[in-house]
Amino acid sequence: MIKLRKAAILAALAALFAFLASAAVFAQNTPDQKRQPADTILVNGKVYTLNPKQSWAQAVAIRGEQIIAVGDDAEIKKLRGPATTVIDARAKLILPGFVDCHIHFLEGSISLGQANLEGAKNPADIQRILREYAEKRPADGWILGRGWNYAMFGEENLPHKKYLDELFPNRPAFLVGYDGHTSWANSKALALAGIHKDTPNPPNGSIVRDPNTGEATGALKESAGGLVARLIPQPTRTEKLAALRAGIHWANENGLTRVHSAGGDFEEFDLYDELRRQGALTLRMYIAYFLNPPELRPTDLAAIEEARKKYTGDWLSGGVVKMMIDGVVESHTAAMLEPYTDDPSAKGKLFWEPDKYRAAVAELDKRGLQLFTHAIGDYAVRTALDAYENAENINHTRDRRPRIEHIETVTAGDVPRFGTLGVIASMQPLHAYPDEDTLRVWAGNTGADRASRAWVWNSIQKAGGHLAFGSDWNVVTLNPWEGLQMAVTRQTTEGTPAGGWLPEERVSLAQAIEAYTLGAAYAGRREKTEGSIEPGKLADVVIVSQNIFEIDPRAIGKTKVVKTIVGGKVVYEVAAK
Repeated sequence: MIKLRKAAILAALAALFAFLASAAVFAQNTPDQKRQPADTILVNGKVYTLNPKQSWAQAVAIRGEQIIAVGDDAEIKKLRGPATTVIDARAKLILPGFVDCHIHFLEGSISLGQANLEGAKNPADIQRILREYAEKRPADGWILGRGWNYAMFGEENLPHKKYLDELFPNRPAFLVGYDGHTSWANSKALALAGIHKDTPNPPNGSIVRDPNTGEATGALKESAGGLVARLIPQPTRTEKLAALRAGIHWANENGLTRVHSAGGDFEEFDLYDELRRQGALTLRMYIAYFLNPPELRPTDLAAIEEARKKYTGDWLSGGVVKMMIDGVVESHTAAMLEPYTDDPSAKGKLFWEPDKYRAAVAELDKRGLQLFTHAIGDYAVRTALDAYENAENINHTRDRRPRIEHIETVTAGDVPRFGTLGVIASMQPLHAYPDEDTLRVWAGNTGADRASRAWVWNSIQKAGGHLAFGSDWNVVTLNPWEGLQMAVTRQTTEGTPAGGWLPEERVSLAQAIEAYTLGAAYAGRREKTEGSIEPGKLADVVIVSQNIFEIDPRAIGKTKVVKTIVGGKVVYEVAAK
């Protein structure tokens, strides 16, 4: 009998403890808990939430790293406590933090200290910029820079070493084109690399040669640039960290709160982790492993899986693989279904054998890894879509969300496949900037028919595809406001062409914002915790200088960020005047 009583008492106590524990959990979720003071409140704003149940609001409350309430000023001010920080938005527009879905962050950060050739008009203009750059660096080191485009060289369309040799006969110079696919070296750099008329082309690369002499002209397509680049002294760890801090600051200054790295950062995970431990990582990073051809190897899988297990947080994460299966239109290295219009002997070619690419996609997809594939020409785009469809049929993997990056031209029949296959179109609005490089060189190479399907943002979206926007920095600026303007106008900053280039492919401002925020979060498998301003999501928000819903769309690019908040902390703000 005593044993029975003791058992009954123990059972009653266990039930009581279980009840108390459940009551404690319940208490944490009661309205009283929600009314506890916020750490920060933003008031007197025009909050565009991207939450369809509450599109607009006045104020936001933050506790820790999360948003806890969104509403009108009166409602949110009830959450103000003695220690609450109050941010007066002064009637300015508040948006979710922006995401750049395609970036090469360390490379871009390092380029901030190199010669910037963007905006140059011709070889003489380039020489002026390089002369000024070299005067500030008189030592006999390398002249490094980037940003030239094909149109700067007139009908030649490609750079020549003679322009660099005139300035630097004894100093090596190496300048990467704006797209990162063609490099430009002077005679000194070519000599150091041992490049001469008998040097064979490397795999997936081409040394451009003089048709009469066979000598290298200084233009190096695709992987041929690596023959010279490998000689350039690499920055030290300290220099890399300094560059990353500058890049992160610039990203925050432009309203970016997360980026998706598409190559060049995986090998530097530990640098980003060091910044995170120091509290200096104020930009969330989703970092892809760059898988080189010709095939998927066990060493690749080991590195990918190790990073996926090690980096899983909101600030630093892996679990994504980037592949590149063709080049670019301007240098005829993008893979086309039919020959280039300006050169019928060229169609470009895939960097991967289709069977090996398809096998790699299937294996990675089976493991639940997200896939990014660089595909610019219509043949490359079709190859990627075919491989993704094959993986779906084989694996039946749930929540796959594979992506194709760039998609500069695509056949009409392949456009609806983005929606039916659930393939995300990760595109960069400023790549379609309708300047001479695009309208003369790019469109001249593709021909009128393919150019009529250039950067078809609206067509993909109308057919049920998901859009995600980014920059491909350092190909173009990471400034998303210039990208927004391009997405809704398809015009240059001067307003040309009138009405926009292929205006039917413009998207609305709301759609463009979504592609940089909630759509971008979806493209990174994080739409449940990021991408909109609503309770329970991470407190990543920006306050901007002008209400872009109320101005001429051609002025959107002039928008400045007043304040950037990441994880509830102000990481950038305009200095008080």
